[in-house]
Amino acid sequence: SAAECLQIGSYYKTLLLGCTIEIPCAAYVSQSGTPRVEWKFEKDSSVVLFYYNSKFTDPYQNRAIYTPTGIRFTSVTRKDTGKYICGVLWTGGSGQLRKSEVDLIVQMPPSKPVAKVPTSVTVGNKAVLTCMETDGFPPPTFQWYRDNVLMPSNPKISEKFRNSSYTIDTKTGVLTIEPVTSFDTGDYFCEAQNNIGTAQKSEAIHLEASKEMGVCRACLWVHVSTLGSLEVTCKLIIASAVTVTAPSPASCSYSLNWLR
Repeated sequence: SAAECLQIGSYYKTLLLGCTIEIPCAAYVSQSGTPRVEWKFEKDSSVVLFYYNSKFTDPYQNRAIYTPTGIRFTSVTRKDTGKYICGVLWTGGSGQLRKSEVDLIVQMPPSKPVAKVPTSVTVGNKAVLTCMETDGFPPPTFQWYRDNVLMPSNPKISEKFRNSSYTIDTKTGVLTIEPVTSFDTGDYFCEAQNNIGTAQKSEAIHLEASKEMGVCRACLWVHVSTLGSLEVTCKLIIASAVTVTAPSPASCSYSLNWLR
């Protein structure tokens, strides 16, 4: 809309993707002779001549309209962000060359971000969750949600998150949980926003905080009584820890085989 394509200052414009806008050639003034006008586009230290002698170069030829005093874009894209240089030379008159510059910034709302979340993390370890979005301009900031609840920057101020320990980098979209506890199990998604258009959310991914269990080992102690009866005692011993899905070491099963 017209309200979204406003000029800011004399030679600085900011607008939304798809807007129609006219870039003036301030170097043009009424003067005797025939003016020769050319336009150049500068971005990242490279300069491209895109208009000369009433002709446009790709990709401008089908979406730009030229007048002696400016160029009108019917629909700008993200690639149009950069500096536009207008040069005017009068032939048959003074021959003086004049130049003017216009900085153009095309703003774009963020696209749907992609969240990378580990599906299982051992309790006590570190989990790193990332949120990626590359289309938005200005670059968006990021927020994280767990079970559809916004995660505050400081977990200790929230009743729901005070048992968690994490940090959120709103500029890079990285959520770091360290150490992971059982309270960190849940569905996570991120949100990208830059105040242009609508904030976008990623798909939710479930993270499971798994407990570190032990390996069950059965040790037999054999005791012979004075009356000749045989007594067998079994005791479970926790060996070196590994991650398993059993709820507890005591649930491990074992069997006894007798040999003679």
